[in-house]
Amino acid sequence: MSGILPSYLRDTWWTPDASDEVTEVRDASTGEIVARVGTAGIDVAGVLEHARTVGQRSLGALTFHERAVLLKQFALALSERKEELYDLSMRSGSTRRDSLSDIDGGIGVLFTYSSKGRRELPNAKVMVDGPIEPLSKDGSFLGEHVFTRLPGVAVQINAFNFPMWGSLEKFAPAFLAGVPTVVKPATPTAYVAEAWVRILVEADLLPEGSLQLVSGRLPGVLDHLRLGDLVGFTGSASTASHLRTHPGVESGDVRFTSETDSINASVLGPDARPGTPEFDAYISQLMVEMTTKAGQKCTAIRRAIVPRGLSRDVAEALEAKIAARVVIGDPRAEGVTMGPVVSLSQRDDVRAQVARLQDAGGELLVGSTDAPQVVRADGTVGEAADGAFLSPMLLAFADPTTPEAHQLEAFGPVASLLEYDSIADAADLVARGGGSLVTSVVTHDQDVAVELLTRIGAYNGRVLFLSRENARTSTGHGAPVPHLVHGGPGRAGGGEELGGIRSVLHHMQRTAVQGSPDVLTAISGVWHAGAAHRAEGAHPFRKSLADLRIGDAVESASRTVTLGDIETFAEFTGDTFYAHMDEESAAANPFFPGRVAHGYLLVSWAAGLFVDPDPGPVLANYGLENLRFVTPVSPGDEIRVALTAKQITPRETDDYGEVRWDAVIRNQDDAIVATYDVLTLVAKTTGASAVSEMVGAR
Repeated sequence: MSGILPSYLRDTWWTPDASDEVTEVRDASTGEIVARVGTAGIDVAGVLEHARTVGQRSLGALTFHERAVLLKQFALALSERKEELYDLSMRSGSTRRDSLSDIDGGIGVLFTYSSKGRRELPNAKVMVDGPIEPLSKDGSFLGEHVFTRLPGVAVQINAFNFPMWGSLEKFAPAFLAGVPTVVKPATPTAYVAEAWVRILVEADLLPEGSLQLVSGRLPGVLDHLRLGDLVGFTGSASTASHLRTHPGVESGDVRFTSETDSINASVLGPDARPGTPEFDAYISQLMVEMTTKAGQKCTAIRRAIVPRGLSRDVAEALEAKIAARVVIGDPRAEGVTMGPVVSLSQRDDVRAQVARLQDAGGELLVGSTDAPQVVRADGTVGEAADGAFLSPMLLAFADPTTPEAHQLEAFGPVASLLEYDSIADAADLVARGGGSLVTSVVTHDQDVAVELLTRIGAYNGRVLFLSRENARTSTGHGAPVPHLVHGGPGRAGGGEELGGIRSVLHHMQRTAVQGSPDVLTAISGVWHAGAAHRAEGAHPFRKSLADLRIGDAVESASRTVTLGDIETFAEFTGDTFYAHMDEESAAANPFFPGRVAHGYLLVSWAAGLFVDPDPGPVLANYGLENLRFVTPVSPGDEIRVALTAKQITPRETDDYGEVRWDAVIRNQDDAIVATYDVLTLVAKTTGASAVSEMVGAR
């Protein structure tokens, strides 16, 4: 691996000619050369144009669900070769546990977005955002919001600490949205990014142009970007600030999101005294956050905020925990739990930041800036002159408002210890960080939790409450999950990476669309009242997905509701609510003219009115949504129902799909009684054998 690391450009591997324009990347533990990184001669404009043309075309041919299925296949391919990735990751100083958060975490992002894409997005290319907006009295003019994918390329600039998770948590939502990606990993760990891209290429799974890898610099990339392109950046706040000043970003043509360094906090609640489960959980979490990835995490705890008078207790407990649980050394040596930082230059930078914190009044209560004794790869113990090793360090500040404690980040196994006098005081210290990715609060007092959230929520992208109930099940202070927002205000960058489908929508444009019901139905793939519907011919329940069309409908005959029906339903179900059984009380209710039918009686009868009872393509009714009762039904009233195929969603990996039906119950005066959506599972074909097999499987 000591040659020049290749890039994957325009669907082929590319290596620059040997030149002096390369950076040597060394093993963080031994100093041995791992790779040389350079991109002299790269055609940046050509790379971007390939994404905008070939990548856009190949991804645009796929639906959300088809892309989601590919994400799962990517995850499986990477899972099969995890050991290769673990071995490479060790060269960057990562222990096997560190690699779980990076490698397994990245694979987990792919699995999660595959699942969420199939469950929460339509099997289509356009996503509807919110309900229809009637814009005319007769329903001939409507409005709604839809999301369509951006027409450009997502340039993703990543940090060195998570070369796999950091890349995949950007790539997965962009891919699901249908936007091609150019990945630019940080130089110190670019060889890990090259490895996971190579695995996907060798698996022959990537649509053409959907993913390109630049192993090194991307000179002048922002100069080549335009409207429809976007940049996702992870790194320092100073670099993000510089990128934001580029004319393309300032003008708004190029979307820019960032996730930057963050002076995160962990607050020990006033109830969490020594001896409580919460105190123990606080110390354990602090130790984990200081030592995982050798503290090189944007979400690591940088400020430990504790009640007045507990600094010594916290420091002593932390020191004991470190002595019992932390073994510093080469990650390839047995028993090592904390490796080096990524490089000698990073080690020196951490030491320099610690010196600045000390100059500002910080007192080292735990650890030292001296070179620690470490376990070498061969199992011997001693100093490692060529290794970037540091000890975990905790600095206490007599004045908790010292600016440097809230502004300087030593990006390594370092945290500051600050005391507070009240909840308001603790919240003020959190806010002094200028915006964070995450703050954790360790307390068993719900009032403390509520008050702190109201005071610190606006300063954080995520707040974790830890207590005895969830100490064992919590994912932890420093572990973003793909389901929830990862980002934060202010210094943290102002972006929202991850967050489930929210991050997919970052790569799409919301557009207000106005038109007739037929036009909006054609655009959205969702039937709207007033659009064409067909109630003639075969009952729609006799049609498979291959034959069913949006707008296929059945309109039922009428059925009269009697007082006896109401009383029978009440007796049978036990629902004897007075509106159904007491004429005088019901009449006194401002919503009812007297005794009325149960809403669920009407919904049950409606099913009987529209259902086709014989076995067929409709396999199951698995629920209803958006049920609203609009007009009461009195004894003697008639009801009828219209059922229209509203949305058809084939499942990519199954022999059936979901059909959403628009159900409207009306009375004899044509007034709407109830509206709701019925959800059914329907076979893709009408083949007798296929249907009978699925019916039998039920």
